[in-house]
Amino acid sequence: MISLPSSPATWINRVLAGGILAFLILVPPLHVVSAFNLSQIGTRSLWLGIAAASVVFLAAYGGMVSLAQAAVYGVAGFTYADLVVKLGVGQWPAIVAGIGAAIVFGLAVGLVARRSTGIYFLMLTLAVGVIVFYFYLQVEQVSGQTGRHLDQAPSLIGGDTISHPTRLYYAALLLSVLVYAFIRYLVRTPFGLALQGIRDDPIRMASLGYNVELHRAIAFAVGAAIASIAGILSVFFNLQISPSSIDVNQTIIVLAIAVVGGLSRLEGAWVAALLYSVLFEYTQPWATHLPSLLQKPLGQERYPTWLGLIFLVVVLASPGGLMGLWHAGVGTLSRRLAPGR
Repeated sequence: MISLPSSPATWINRVLAGGILAFLILVPPLHVVSAFNLSQIGTRSLWLGIAAASVVFLAAYGGMVSLAQAAVYGVAGFTYADLVVKLGVGQWPAIVAGIGAAIVFGLAVGLVARRSTGIYFLMLTLAVGVIVFYFYLQVEQVSGQTGRHLDQAPSLIGGDTISHPTRLYYAALLLSVLVYAFIRYLVRTPFGLALQGIRDDPIRMASLGYNVELHRAIAFAVGAAIASIAGILSVFFNLQISPSSIDVNQTIIVLAIAVVGGLSRLEGAWVAALLYSVLFEYTQPWATHLPSLLQKPLGQERYPTWLGLIFLVVVLASPGGLMGLWHAGVGTLSRRLAPGR
């Protein structure tokens, strides 16, 4: 008879997580899904998951719910696209420059917002997002309404990501794993532990000698570094970037993905991003089969309504989001498997 570890929930989570990761790695060679679904659902959910993970990192471990993450990854994407398209800079120097620009921008925003908390921090970061959107919308030299369009992505990830989506998928999967591992490691370092202490009781941490404002600013810069990876991947995925890529709608989508996945659970960012990607692609075909009476309020052009309704149901069913439901189910199962049952 197989002996279970002392914590069945840990055993179950590790086995399921390993199985999911193995499945994600084997999806392309096994041809489990079509190339369209691999790209439009698989890759989209991975880079959106990274963007949402930056929100979860700041919220769960820093107590800062940011509405500026779409703007941050927009800075990375626009910097990269401008250098490649307008100045003819090489792909990799442009990628490094884009990530560096996003980190510097994130640090600047963090220094400005370091003393704000709660609703004031939320509104300040929203204002930053709106300012960045209008900046790229109105300044023709860096974007303008048409944005920037690339001929192809770097050759390392396949160049033509539309016809050959597998390399981009694997690149996004690898970066997602690295981002997840990095955040899990960082929150266990002295900096991460201090940041969590500041989240819980900033006054007490300040009395112990910690620089609360500096920790918050650095945390925002780390969140910007994570979001910048999503920004670069989004340009590879779409082969273009425009102000509409970072408008208020996209800001709300990234925040909604983080909330629906569970702001206290890092892995929820990718789970909710997968749900969003599926809904984004398939609610319009589903809606065409609705009765004529429902076509106007819930027709194929109303997929945001479907998205909002489903997200609302998830939040009402579980305040902890999708991962709250997951851990509740695993907890029930682990109690049944516990010794003595």
